Amino acid sequence: MNLSVLWPLQELLRTGLEVRTTRALFARVFDYLDRPVEIVERPDAIAVTPDHMRGAVTIENVTFAYEKGGEPTLRNVSIDIPAGSHVAIVGATGSGKTTLGYLLARLYDVDEGAIRFDGIDIRDLKLSSLTEVLGVVTQEPYLLNASIADNLRFAKPDATGAELAAAARAAQIATQIEALPEGYKTVVGERGYRFSGGEKQRLALARTILRDPPILLLDEATSALDTRTEQAMSAALAALSKGRTTITIAHRLSTVRSADMIVVMKQGRVVECGTHEVLLAQGGAYASLLQPDRA
Repeated sequence: MNLSVLWPLQELLRTGLEVRTTRALFARVFDYLDRPVEIVERPDAIAVTPDHMRGAVTIENVTFAYEKGGEPTLRNVSIDIPAGSHVAIVGATGSGKTTLGYLLARLYDVDEGAIRFDGIDIRDLKLSSLTEVLGVVTQEPYLLNASIADNLRFAKPDATGAELAAAARAAQIATQIEALPEGYKTVVGERGYRFSGGEKQRLALARTILRDPPILLLDEATSALDTRTEQAMSAALAALSKGRTTITIAHRLSTVRSADMIVVMKQGRVVECGTHEVLLAQGGAYASLLQPDRA
């Protein structure tokens, strides 16, 4: 067969395949966009400001399942977190600790029970107030394809250059930024590809510092970092946690030993609460989790 005839045919077949693939992709995207929004702000939602929140968190008899009528991921979970304290939530994979983090951030609503900030059910808060009151730092931070300054100002649009620098210093990332030829004007690139995982996390942390929330949720914030980077990140987190309520969801138990209270979860329930020393002495679920951490 004449190759000059075969080549256009191959290109036509390839184009047809790409069109069908793209149509299928967009069909899935539009199907997702057409789904009803499950988290809805109430018409009489309460507006609060961080300045007026002490930061007490109450998790009261919370039960939750991802599928209606399905097996609950959390069962009757109750935790009282005093304002200004540091509470760590630990447990093996599948224990429900990450799901509890989702509920605290109101990515889902509880099926039974309630989560309250300073006595206010978070379902009664304006969504904008919730994002101001609760700062979340995760293992996979999201950065905009914009300058470092723009990424930081996403949390506080009117932040001055001095405030950006102060937040970067507190997050242990200022030295790296100032070493760049364009400094804070440096574009981070798509998904922050120009920076390492630890640097991206510290940039996200600096953004949270600018927001200055009274309640801080750290969801596996250092679990993917090497030891040296984790030390820098832990120092930054310690500075940020001072004077505010901090809830740490952790896999690496070495990062939570100094918490005021450690909550141990197993199969969606709270099975132990106490300090590191008390729980270790009990020789129960926490001590069992700690064994591989010692290796």
